Amino acid sequence: MTFGDTLRRHRRRRRLSQLELAIRANTTQRHLSFVESGRSVPGRDLVVRLAMALELPVREQNALLLAAGFAPLVPESDPEGPELEAVRDALRRLLHGHRPYPALVIDRYGDVLATNDAIGVLTDGAAPELTEGRWNAYRMALHPKGMMPRVRNPAHWSRHVLGNLRAELDRTPGERLAALITELESYAPPVADLPHLGLAVPLELSSPHGDLRLLAMIATFATAHDVTVAELRLETFLPADDDTAARLGRYSRSKGAAVGPRG
Repeated sequence: MTFGDTLRRHRRRRRLSQLELAIRANTTQRHLSFVESGRSVPGRDLVVRLAMALELPVREQNALLLAAGFAPLVPESDPEGPELEAVRDALRRLLHGHRPYPALVIDRYGDVLATNDAIGVLTDGAAPELTEGRWNAYRMALHPKGMMPRVRNPAHWSRHVLGNLRAELDRTPGERLAALITELESYAPPVADLPHLGLAVPLELSSPHGDLRLLAMIATFATAHDVTVAELRLETFLPADDDTAARLGRYSRSKGAAVGPRG
């Protein structure tokens, strides 16, 4: 695929006309038309302005630059490398501070990089193979041997998980994420014609301490200038009512929660 083809695909995905994108990128529609058709070769500065105007995630910004023959704009660090020690330390503090409520750090594919010790309220009873090594949070959420047998609102929960993943795939296409979505869709119950549940979809989960109602919240590094950091997600689960908060506290005490996060 040529640079022009790649640019056109991004523009159409965002439903922008050539004129709209040209105005956003401080160029002319004529020049943008020539770039898309291959009649004009863009400079690095224009490619960067186009990436910003399209509001591309940093991974896609790099891909657009590579398609134009330029070096990537944003580095991609090893998540376990020394350069990200400050990031890992910040995440450890956040995980610890969220106790006794479950929290985990995932990458864009849902692979779990770290958790706090309250995570067992979500993973208890799951098949061992679903929590071995760098396990996948999305697979855990919908797999019939994972959380799903304990989820009391499976259709709403499935729609929430899959909706977020489809939005991520639209922002940053990739075969691996597409394959994961296809797998998860095979586990999910029908989700058509579901009633509206208000401002947030709770995760309703049975547990040995009683039913839990949890609200999921995702935090990211808003000013990240590294692909790895930009794609990290801190997912936390907050009690949706006082009974759930009390039950999570009892769960934590029953497990003799350790001080630090796992992972």
